[in-house]
Amino acid sequence: MSTALPTTHQALTVPEVMTALRLSRFKVYDLIRSKQLPSFTVGRARRVPADAVQAFMQNRLEEAA
Repeated sequence: MSTALPTTHQALTVPEVMTALRLSRFKVYDLIRSKQLPSFTVGRARRVPADAVQAFMQNRLEEAA
């Protein structure tokens, strides 16, 4: 089963990740800080690879099974 993200971008902003995962800004940054969700910065802009969000969701589904 594949869960499609509502975007065609390869790198998502934190608000886009918040929308995709339906989580708060605090929780998204908590996942980034705990290295559960990989991210990178360009200047002051934080970006999360779309495939990292997909992998995070897939891992959570596998853990729940």
